[in-house]
Amino acid sequence: MPDFQASYFTIFVICLICSILITKLYKSSHVKSDVLPTPFRLPIIGHLHLLGSIPHQAFHKLSKRHGPVFRIFLGSTPCVIVSTPETAKEIFKTQDVAFLDRPQYTVVNYLSYGYKGFLFARYGSYWKFLKKIVMSELLNGKTLDFLFPVRRDEINQFIKLISQKAKDGKSVNLERELMRLTSNVISRMFMSKRCSEEEDESGDLTKIISKSAELIGTFNLSDHIWFFKNLDLQGLGKSSKDIHRRFDALMERVMREHEEARKQKTGETKDLLNILLDISEDKSMEINLTPENIKAFIQDILAAGTDTSAITTEWALAELINHPKIMKKAVEEIDQVVGKSRLVHESDIPNLPYLQAIVKESLRLHPTAPMIQRLSTRDCTVGGYHIPANTTTLVNVWSLGRDPAHWESPLEFRPERFVGKQLDVRGQHFNLLPFGSGRRMCPGTSLGLLTVHTTLAAMIQCFEWKAGENGNLASVDMEEGIGVTLPRANPLVCVPVARLDPISLTL
Repeated sequence: MPDFQASYFTIFVICLICSILITKLYKSSHVKSDVLPTPFRLPIIGHLHLLGSIPHQAFHKLSKRHGPVFRIFLGSTPCVIVSTPETAKEIFKTQDVAFLDRPQYTVVNYLSYGYKGFLFARYGSYWKFLKKIVMSELLNGKTLDFLFPVRRDEINQFIKLISQKAKDGKSVNLERELMRLTSNVISRMFMSKRCSEEEDESGDLTKIISKSAELIGTFNLSDHIWFFKNLDLQGLGKSSKDIHRRFDALMERVMREHEEARKQKTGETKDLLNILLDISEDKSMEINLTPENIKAFIQDILAAGTDTSAITTEWALAELINHPKIMKKAVEEIDQVVGKSRLVHESDIPNLPYLQAIVKESLRLHPTAPMIQRLSTRDCTVGGYHIPANTTTLVNVWSLGRDPAHWESPLEFRPERFVGKQLDVRGQHFNLLPFGSGRRMCPGTSLGLLTVHTTLAAMIQCFEWKAGENGNLASVDMEEGIGVTLPRANPLVCVPVARLDPISLTL
C-alpha cells in the first residue's frame, strides 16, 4: 500500500509538472505570436541606420525579411510598418477608427499655424468641419467646373511656352515648368493670383511652397531622439519659422486685398479664398474660421497640391519616353478621339481609357505619397499583432504597388493591366492607394487627376519628346529622389519637337 501511494504520488507530481510546462509553453507561444517582429536595434538611434536615403525602399526590403507588419524605432519613436494590401485594408477600413490621427512634428507645427489647417489637424469636430467645407464648398464638382477657365488658361500658357522652346530648338526642364504650372493653377483658384508672379521681398510663392515641402520631408532628429528635443541641431526650426514668416506676410497682403474688394463690391472674384471668407463671416457656422485658420488651410492645399500633380505628370512622361510603343498608342488614341484641329479638353478624358490606364500605371509605380503616416489613438490588432496606442504607423504605398501576389510582373510598366478593369485609385482597392484611403484620404483627388490627365494629354498631343539637354538620349533614368512626395532624382529635361502647331489649335 505505501508503495502504491508513493507511485500514485509520483504520477500525480509528474502530471502536475507536465500540466504547468504545457500551460507555460502555450502562454509563451501565444505571447510570441502577438509580438511584432523587430530588426536588431541600436541604442539611442534605434533603427535609423537601416533607413538609408530613401526610407520606403528600405522598408520594402525589410518587409521581405520581417513580414508584412513589423516594428522599428526611429530614435525613441515606436513605429509600425505595413506593407501589404491586406494589412493596409485593416488600417484604413477594419481598424480605421484607431488610425484617424497623424503624427505631430515640430516643422509642421510652425508651418501649419499650430495645426490649424486641414491636413495635420487632430481628428475631431474641427477637422470634420473643415472636411465638410472642402467637400461641399471648395473642391466639389460645381466649384471645379466654375474654375475650369483658370485651369484651361494655365495649360494653354504652358503649351505656348513649350511651343516657343520647340521653335527655338531649346530643352525644357520639365520639373521646373510643371511645378510652375500646377502652382499657378492652385494659386489662381484660391486667390486669383499666379503663384510664380506673386513675389515679395524674399522671393515668389512657388519657392516658399517648395521650401515648405522640403522642410516637411526632412527627417528631424529633435522629433525622434528624446534628449535632442529642445535642440534645433539641423536648423529646421529656424528655417520653418522663416518660411512661415514669409508666407504669412504674403497671405496677409492677399487677404487685405480681398477684404478691400469685398467692402467696395468692385473687382471681386469668386475664388476659393472668397468662399472661405464668406464662411468665416457666417455666424450660423458651428465653428468660427479665424484668419489663421484660413491661412493654414491655404498653406496646406498649396503644399499638398503643387508638387504632387507636377511630379506625377513628370514620372508619367518619363515612362512614355522609355516605352515608345505605349507613347505611340496613347497619341493615336488622342488623335482618334480629339482629332488634330483642337487641343485636348478636360471633358475628353472619360473617352481616353488608355490615357487613364497610363496614369494609373504610373501612380502604381510612382505613387504620389510613397508612405502614408497615421498615429494610433488606441490599442488595436493589425495582421494578428498588437499595436499599442500612440504608435506611428507607416503604410508603404510604394510596396503595395509592387506586391507580386496582386500584380503580374510588378516592376514592368504595363498600362494594359488596367484596360477594361474596374480598378481605381480612389481608395477602394488596397493594392493601389496613391491618394490614401478612408476618412483621411486626399480630398483633392479629383482636381489632381484632372490636372494630370489634361496636362499629360496636351503634352503628347502637341509634341514629341527627345530626352536630354540636346535630345540625344535613348532613354531617361528612373532613379527616385529624396522627398515626401517621391520626386525624381534627376529632373526630366527634354527637347520638344512640335507634332501640331498648338497656337493654331482651337480650344
